[in-house]
Amino acid sequence: MFFRLERGHPFLIRERIMENLLKVGVITSTHGLKGEVKVFPTTDDAKRFKKLKEVLLDTGKEKIVLSIEQVKFFKQLVILKFKGIDDIGDVQKYRGKDLFVTRENAVKLKKGEYFIADLIGVNVVSEDGALKGILKDVMQTGANDVYVIELSDGRELLLPAIKECVLAVDLDENTMKIHVLDGLLDK
Repeated sequence: MFFRLERGHPFLIRERIMENLLKVGVITSTHGLKGEVKVFPTTDDAKRFKKLKEVLLDTGKEKIVLSIEQVKFFKQLVILKFKGIDDIGDVQKYRGKDLFVTRENAVKLKKGEYFIADLIGVNVVSEDGALKGILKDVMQTGANDVYVIELSDGRELLLPAIKECVLAVDLDENTMKIHVLDGLLDK
């Protein structure tokens, strides 16, 4: 199974909520004097910015639709130029602000792929039914994601997001069936 890295707003819930907005990046700084910004992508494929026509900027008070005029890449960052913003002074106030896309503009998922925002809050049960919990976070480690599962008895399980451990995901039923490898959970 593969899991897209596009995140929704960070939150901890007991019931799954389908989010309409998915986070694709964070503005880290300005670039040059003509209104360009450097963006740290929070999606697993930074090249996806080439296909985007617009993003939503969360200012903390409101969400502003920004049309993308130009996309460049520099190291692990994306450099964006927005239509109508032509001066460094117009974008400095957006440093540290998040960029989102609507679900309609998100990448199309293949079978067995899920947005992290959709997995947070899913009810988790082991294949034998002995362990139950809630998926509360996803850590990106580089090799594979790790699911942080809050078990019903108060313990925390760090489960690798690999096919040997994640047996089934049913977002309609808000459930995930898992296999806990030996040694992952101390008794």
